[in-house]
Amino acid sequence: DYTISLTQKLTANGITEHNSFAAKQSFRVEGPRFQLMPGDIEAVFPPDGSLGDHSNVLPHVILSRSTLPWERSPYHSPASLEDKPTGDGDEVHDPPPWLLLLVFTEEEKPEPQVIPPGEDLQLCLYDQKKDDQKKADCPVCVIDVCHETLESLVPELKDLTLLAHVRRLVPSDENATKLMSHSEREERERAVIIANRLPEPGGTSTVHLVSVEGCYNESGPFDCGKKEQKDKIRLVSLKSWRFACISTEHTFAKMTKALHDNHSAFRIPDSGNEEANHFLNDGFIPVRHALRQGGETLSWYRGPFVPGKVNDEPPLPVNAADALLRYHPAVGMFDVSYAAAWELGRLMALQSPTFSVALYRWRRLHAQSVQFDVRLKLRLQRNAGRIYPLKRRVEGDPPLSPPPPEPVSAWLEELRNLHGVPFKYLVPAERLLPQESIRFFRLDTNWIRCLLEGACSVGSFATPRSDQHQANMKQPGSFEPPSPASGVLIRSALVSGYPGLLIDAYGEKVEQLKELRRQKLSPNILLCLFSGDVNQLNIHQKPEMLHCALTPGKRTLRNCKDKEIEIELDDKRIVPIAYLAEEMGACLAEPGKFHSGDFALQMLETAEMVSFSKEPTPAIK
Repeated sequence: DYTISLTQKLTANGITEHNSFAAKQSFRVEGPRFQLMPGDIEAVFPPDGSLGDHSNVLPHVILSRSTLPWERSPYHSPASLEDKPTGDGDEVHDPPPWLLLLVFTEEEKPEPQVIPPGEDLQLCLYDQKKDDQKKADCPVCVIDVCHETLESLVPELKDLTLLAHVRRLVPSDENATKLMSHSEREERERAVIIANRLPEPGGTSTVHLVSVEGCYNESGPFDCGKKEQKDKIRLVSLKSWRFACISTEHTFAKMTKALHDNHSAFRIPDSGNEEANHFLNDGFIPVRHALRQGGETLSWYRGPFVPGKVNDEPPLPVNAADALLRYHPAVGMFDVSYAAAWELGRLMALQSPTFSVALYRWRRLHAQSVQFDVRLKLRLQRNAGRIYPLKRRVEGDPPLSPPPPEPVSAWLEELRNLHGVPFKYLVPAERLLPQESIRFFRLDTNWIRCLLEGACSVGSFATPRSDQHQANMKQPGSFEPPSPASGVLIRSALVSGYPGLLIDAYGEKVEQLKELRRQKLSPNILLCLFSGDVNQLNIHQKPEMLHCALTPGKRTLRNCKDKEIEIELDDKRIVPIAYLAEEMGACLAEPGKFHSGDFALQMLETAEMVSFSKEPTPAIK
């Protein structure tokens, strides 16, 4: 609430009375109180829905606006934050935030409910003297928490002030930091709210970001009101998420180590048969093959993922998939890899009416352009009275028709990166990708070419043996040949337990490779494609995964290795925030100079990174 007072006094000859005028105007600055915008929440940790060992992690939420936790007051009185001193001289006093993270076990978790606009909020902890605090002006999510549970979870005011801090992304160049404007520095700042309770081991935890505006006495304690132990207290929930703490084996470090122990090229182990091993080492597997005459046999198949560079080249273009079948008389088996890719591309194109119709129309337009070009030249030759052979089109001549339409080029571009290709064609056998494994591979550009050729074959409207059909298939600009690429397949609980992993690929010259595609093919299978040949792969967590953690027992402080603090938790695993800050401040700072940022720095654990190196593989003949 603000009040502006204005007084004006007129001074002039002959005016001695009624020369003073005064006016007063009161107004109020309102903002969203019971709802946060989607952009206000930047990240949470542990991630929503994750499965891992988070039992020693203090959950946190990162807010995109660095001032948000202190824009309102947790005090009962409507006084603004400026009424509370933040420090005298060199002494530091953190202002208390109005946001709080509450961690509930599966048995304690409250059921959220949404109050529609216009209905009474029934918030007993807010100042009910004001009408605007009684009714919801927008949909408000609330939770009803048992008095006894809430009283044991909420921190005191001195703990609350230490549960919010600001992180600033600082450039490595100090001069660049000095040249930044105030607004540029604010854009690099993020507010962080941390919880005061460790999650329950071996169970599921639910975290609620609640508003505690007007819930604290100025003397310090949280005011639950005059309620019986069985009564419930209503709080506004601004954000909630869930995660599970499974076992100590599901930490990021241990799961990535398990991947490191089971990483290799994309092929199955040797079988003991020398002839078969020749194919298995090249990435082939035996599959059932139904012949056109009705018989069945076993044939070799290899998808687009191969363990090494492929030196073979299929005879393209072809009129049918059978033209790409290859027979190996030494073992008496067919190789159906390229034939399957061609037929798959044809079926996928027919399944997409938008692509197939646009491709047919474009092919028809191209054929008409070719015929018009030929007739025009013949007419010019006759008019001149001379007959000479037509000049053949060579590379560099302008195209006879416009480039492919957008539906065609966009669809083929996605097909180059294997979008929509069934998983069975990519990984035809589970042994190629066992549980808790990572597999490196190269993309077989010939397989991709056959896939694209099959897709483009649906646009041919002439007979297979006609010259027009060959012109359709060899026309320029139908599709660009695929570029060399490689990638990795990861099958691990790490994919589902730690969503948002950062994966960086580097070539032989330690240059970072461009990412072409990253997609979760299932909850625990991740596919990553990169341009070029992957030689090294780094898997690490986002910077937002920097988190505060605490292990009961003794904790050694940063920059003070000879000092240890004894840490004991109660049955609800509530962390004694104020006690830890007091002990840390006594060792690390002068009295009154240890603030919430220093506390967060001492509790911080860095994100981990694991590097994988690809095994050298010979070329495939």
